[in-house]
Amino acid sequence: MIEKIELKGLLPRVFSGTRPGGEVWLHDIEFVRGTRYLVEAASGTGKSSLCSFIYGNRRDFEGTILFDGRDVSRLSIEDWCRLRCRSLGILPQEMRLFPELTVMENIQLKNRLTDYKSEAQIHALLEEMEIDDKSGSPAALLSIGQQQRVALVRALCQPFDFLLLDEPVSHLDSRNNMRAAAMVEREARAQGAGVIVTSVGNHLAINDFTPIKL
Repeated sequence: MIEKIELKGLLPRVFSGTRPGGEVWLHDIEFVRGTRYLVEAASGTGKSSLCSFIYGNRRDFEGTILFDGRDVSRLSIEDWCRLRCRSLGILPQEMRLFPELTVMENIQLKNRLTDYKSEAQIHALLEEMEIDDKSGSPAALLSIGQQQRVALVRALCQPFDFLLLDEPVSHLDSRNNMRAAAMVEREARAQGAGVIVTSVGNHLAINDFTPIKL
């Protein structure tokens, strides 16, 4: 379990030698389990990089990331695999669906790692997002907005202490945004999890965010 994520003097190496504005880069900041955070920033300022650094997909940064005081640079591959199955969920901006696989196959690739959701529960989540009729369709045949909803359902099909959502509603209208927000809030509350959402403007419709400027 991760109770707290700390960033200490973090800076993407691409920004090395500069002093970006905002409240994240080169500052000490912490994310606490159970709290909702909205990281707002302009394009190109490092929102996706921040999520990738925390998730361990990228290490091209200066400074330190701590999980409950433990430096992530000391984590083994086995540590990361365990954390990504049990403690860290993510919806990347590019979604990373396999286009040739069906909607259900894409979701089950994640879900079968922990068997966190039953097939009936997955269908219920898809129905909530009004795409259950697409469960047997290849992801490549879906619209971008439909793919984003599938990727969100997939992100929720695991236990997590923190959920990283990188521009999760960029392709959704206000109605689907509200549906997505309700689903995220319900799942996060059930797990006592923290939620870190990035946005360039149209953000997930949750009211109790702690705002952070990147």
